[in-house]
Amino acid sequence: MSTDVPGDAPVLLFDGVCNLCAGSVQFVVEHDPGGQFYFAPLQSEVAEALLAEVGYTDYDFDTVVLVEDGEYYTKSDAALRVAARLEGPWSLLRFGRVVPRVLRDWVYDRVAEYRYLLFGKKDRCMVPTPDLRERFLDSDPMTDGGRE
Repeated sequence: MSTDVPGDAPVLLFDGVCNLCAGSVQFVVEHDPGGQFYFAPLQSEVAEALLAEVGYTDYDFDTVVLVEDGEYYTKSDAALRVAARLEGPWSLLRFGRVVPRVLRDWVYDRVAEYRYLLFGKKDRCMVPTPDLRERFLDSDPMTDGGRE
């Protein structure tokens, strides 16, 4: 298992068994051709270590977490920060920050609450393709998704 993050590269931690989350990771990969983002399932030991390192210990699997420059961001803040670093028109989503966080996070929480019902759930964390393996910090492709 690798926890080595080159430089101060941003790391996106996601619910590894959630189909919506896995699709979101694929979206980020497709719109991040420079490969600036690294990824790990929240259910992994890598994520646990990174979150402890930045002082975020009271987390659950209902939020995406962006670890960047020694800080962490969750929910809509994480999503908007990721979008701001993507290429193309997606970077314009950064302006979503003008919407009050309480409203953005309320919408985020509703989607998170029903994500398994709407998009499904895997038995195990997603397995990256061989060409993406180097950007995934959890090298065990069979990470157990049952750590909830």
